[in-house]
Amino acid sequence: MGARGPRERMVFSAAQLIRRDGVAATGLREVVAHAEAPRGSLQHYFPGGKEQLVNEAVGWAGRYAAGRVARFLAGMAKPTPAKLFAAMVRQWIDEFQTIGYGQGCPVAAATVDASGTSESTRTAAAAAFATWRAPVAAALVDMGVPARKATSAATLMISAIEGAILIARAEQDVRALTTVSRELGPLLDSYANDRPRPR
Repeated sequence: MGARGPRERMVFSAAQLIRRDGVAATGLREVVAHAEAPRGSLQHYFPGGKEQLVNEAVGWAGRYAAGRVARFLAGMAKPTPAKLFAAMVRQWIDEFQTIGYGQGCPVAAATVDASGTSESTRTAAAAAFATWRAPVAAALVDMGVPARKATSAATLMISAIEGAILIARAEQDVRALTTVSRELGPLLDSYANDRPRPR
């Protein structure tokens, strides 16, 4: 886990365990052990207990997904909405084909597990999705998608990925991911050509 301090390691470990096991099955002792953190550090860094740790892990996941957008764009000579979406999907295809289907999105897991019982976790999950959506929408505007459509297009992209991840894990197959990439790509590119014509 590199040069991360114990606090950062625990947030990262919580995110990894939540994406594998869900919130309910992720125990605090397990997080501490996974993070190789001192036993007493949990209460020191997270006086709000498990809920605080889960919410911070969800926030970390949103920031991670947002940061990936810039990395995907940096690898493209001529970015298009379809290419960006394909790169976002490819990350999950590569993961599933490399390490299997045991882990999904920690934000989705926290939403399913805790949003009905914890208002703060629901709020953290909504904020994480917004954190991810913002750079996607900004990238789409840079590619020529009208600002009025960019946020809804980014929401469509993220929603399609999240749904396809769930189906892929259930089916133990990446075909849902390849399908959304293939089917939505042309639609997303059409948004870049949807600017109002001058009169």
